[in-house]
Amino acid sequence: MFQPKIPTMPQPSGLVTPPAVVQPSTITPGTPALAPAAPAPARPVVQLTPGTAVALVGAGTAVVLVVGTVLVSLLLAVAVTSASVAVCAVVLRSLIASDAKRR
Repeated sequence: MFQPKIPTMPQPSGLVTPPAVVQPSTITPGTPALAPAAPAPARPVVQLTPGTAVALVGAGTAVVLVVGTVLVSLLLAVAVTSASVAVCAVVLRSLIASDAKRR
């Protein structure tokens, strides 16, 4: 059951003929296909009414305000972190300097 079975290669039966050579043929140009007079639009045309224009402007403004708020808050977080690291560095420098003066 678990013994592998090796497939046997079949022997050619009879004479094998070489493939035929295909000769190139000339191409005669035909009449070109006519394009349709009025192609159908692929997508429906969207018409903006004043109400939808105001909604789009409002949505765009909201997106800009939200993205701006996120970026400003990230910048503020970086500034607060760098200031706190600077204060820690000054305090450590002061402690090390005062310890060196006592010796």
